[in-house]
Amino acid sequence: MSNVRGKVAVVTGAGSGIGRALALELAGRGARLALSDVAETGLAETAERVRALGGQAHTARLDVADRDAVAAYAAEVVAQHGVVHQLYNNAGVAGSGAVLDNDLVDYDRVLGINLFDVIHGTKAFLPHLIASGDGHVVNLSSLNGFMGQGGMSAYAASKFAVRGFTESLRVEMITGGHPVQVSVVHPGGVKTNIANAAFDHAQAQGAVVTPAEEATRRAYNDKLLRMPPEQAARIVVDGVEANRSRMLVGRDAKAVDLLVRLLPGRYPALVARAAGRYAKP
Repeated sequence: MSNVRGKVAVVTGAGSGIGRALALELAGRGARLALSDVAETGLAETAERVRALGGQAHTARLDVADRDAVAAYAAEVVAQHGVVHQLYNNAGVAGSGAVLDNDLVDYDRVLGINLFDVIHGTKAFLPHLIASGDGHVVNLSSLNGFMGQGGMSAYAASKFAVRGFTESLRVEMITGGHPVQVSVVHPGGVKTNIANAAFDHAQAQGAVVTPAEEATRRAYNDKLLRMPPEQAARIVVDGVEANRSRMLVGRDAKAVDLLVRLLPGRYPALVARAAGRYAKP
C-alpha cells in the first residue's frame, strides 16, 4: 500500500468530469497538484475548488495532442515542483459515427486526444517519475477498451490502444526494474458531459443528428452514464494507493468484462441487439 499525501500528481483533462473529480479527491488526500485542460474556464473552476479544500494547484492550458506543448509542460511542472510522482492521463473526448460515415479527420481528432494524451504525457513525464523513486502512471481507458460498440469505432480504437500501450509499459517497468507502478482504468458509465460534448462537436461541424442518434444520446445520459464522477475518482485513487494494475470502475464495466471473456465471439451480436433498443426515438 502507498499513499498520495505529499505526492506531486499531474492530472490532464482536469477541467470537468472524472478529471475534476480526480483533482478534488487527490487534493482531499493531501496531494500537490499540476492540473491541465484545453478549457481554461473549467480548469480555473477546478483549481478554485481545490484551493477551497486547502490544496495546492499549478494550472496550465494544454492541448494534449500537441507533443511539443506537452514536453514543455512537463518541464514547467518539474521546474515548479522539483519532482513528479504520479501522472493521471485522463484527457479524452467521445467520438460517434459509423465507419462508412466518419471522415478521417474524426479519427485524427479522437486518437489525437485519447491516445496521444497517454503517449505524449507518458513520454514527457516518465523519466521524472522514475527519478522520483516512487512513480505511478495511471491511464484512463474505458469499458470500450475491451468491448467494441457500433458507431464508436474511433473511440473504441483509442481506448483499446490505451490499454495495449499501458500493459506494454507495465511490462517494461517490471523488466527494467524501474520504481514506477502502472495502472489502466476502465470506467463504465460515469455521469459526465462526454456524450453531449461529442454531439455538440458533430453539430458544430455541420453534421445532422438523426432522431435515432438523439435517442441514443438520451439513453446514454439517462440509463448508462449513472455513476457520479466523485465515486469513480474515489475508486481510482483507492486503486492507486493499493497499487492495483487494473481497475474496473462500476458494475457495468465488470459485467461487460465478464461478458467479453465468456462470449468473445458472440458478444458483438448481443451488443448490436441492445443498441437497437436504445436507438428507438
